Amino acid sequence: MEATTDPDRGSGAERDARIRQLSRDHVLTSWVAQKAISPVPLAGGEGAWFWDYEGTRYLDFTSQLVYANLGYQHPTLTEAIREAATGLTTIAPAFASESRAEAAAAIAELAPEGLSKVFFTNAGAEANENAVRMARLHTGRQKVLATYRSYHGATAGAIALTGEPRRWGSEPSVPGVVHFWGPYLYRSEFSASTEQEEGERALAHLRHTVEAEGPHLIAAIVLETVVGSNGILVPPPGYLEGVRALCDEHGIMLILDEVMSGFGRTGAWFALDHWGVRPDLIVFAKGVNSGYVPLGGVILSEEIAATFDERPYPGGLTYSGHPLATASALAAIQIMREEALNQHVVELGERTLGPTLHTLGDRHEIVGDVRGLGAFWAVELVADRESRTPLPAQKMAAVTKACTNRGMWPLVMGNRVHMVPPCVISHEDAARGVEILDEALEEVGA
Repeated sequence: MEATTDPDRGSGAERDARIRQLSRDHVLTSWVAQKAISPVPLAGGEGAWFWDYEGTRYLDFTSQLVYANLGYQHPTLTEAIREAATGLTTIAPAFASESRAEAAAAIAELAPEGLSKVFFTNAGAEANENAVRMARLHTGRQKVLATYRSYHGATAGAIALTGEPRRWGSEPSVPGVVHFWGPYLYRSEFSASTEQEEGERALAHLRHTVEAEGPHLIAAIVLETVVGSNGILVPPPGYLEGVRALCDEHGIMLILDEVMSGFGRTGAWFALDHWGVRPDLIVFAKGVNSGYVPLGGVILSEEIAATFDERPYPGGLTYSGHPLATASALAAIQIMREEALNQHVVELGERTLGPTLHTLGDRHEIVGDVRGLGAFWAVELVADRESRTPLPAQKMAAVTKACTNRGMWPLVMGNRVHMVPPCVISHEDAARGVEILDEALEEVGA
């Protein structure tokens, strides 16, 4: 890839410098101290690759923020947005929109039986906010339970649901949220030694939490079907089924957050499909249209949807179901079907990413654990295998640098390297990405 030059804007290097300066002067970047960063300006991308203004190409193992499932500049998807823009470019929620109606029907068709209505939002955080509001209104209860190892978004209600430290800066927060520990065998809170023990003890802990908080006061339990930002934690067999049974026992709504794990990321339309669990509300965003236009939403069970047949739903968004966004979602779902994306992702996990990532532990003492499925993997790095002490931040930064120097951009979260490439990545590029991580771990761990 040659450096990007525009006669009206200068050489690639000049454009890079200008963007960096304008960003430093005028853009407030989330989650970081502003003087500590200098974001790399991106000039373009295609498939599983992106590049900067000086022509340096990177194999993407971030999918940006785990949403570019169809990769960059998919021609059919970009054309669908262009075509939609030739029509009525914006339609308020009070009017009906063809693409909104068709996208809602297509999304509902992918959900478990009995979830047939969709409320559109602009992103996953807003979707979680509305899912909780729906559960509270439907049940007449106020308390909501969510796990400590979770991230559900940064709006007021979503950050209250979030259990990890990113919520600290927003506290005190929205009342009524109670956190509990979910399953995570590698760092078990329950002294478990097997997946079965971890699942059983995590369920017992959740039951005790429900009993202590008053089951009749709890509107919903919110879970990421597969925990994303906090470690790509795949639930042990029987856990989600057990949570569903506990909810049924007490009339509690089960909300599954599929913002990161949905639409092909795990090799299924929704990660919940792997366990056959039917929630009451499904939260989605990101992969529904690969982030080409901001879009999220909630899929409601028919029982919850009926709550608002005779009473107004007290919530809404100016851009709910924006026609450009819903047109892109409709096109993305069709692309996933035509390209058999889910099958490709299953094969990526079983043939390439899973086997190659698992071998890293045999060669590198700093690899503590490898876990995941589909195109959704984490490599947890430790300073000491026996104590499982997380690898320090400066060492993690060195791993990132060693990867990017070799042309692969990893997603580093805490002491983990999340290997989450676009779902369309080829087996060859996927293997190359793991090979680069292997070389980086050799360099840093030496």
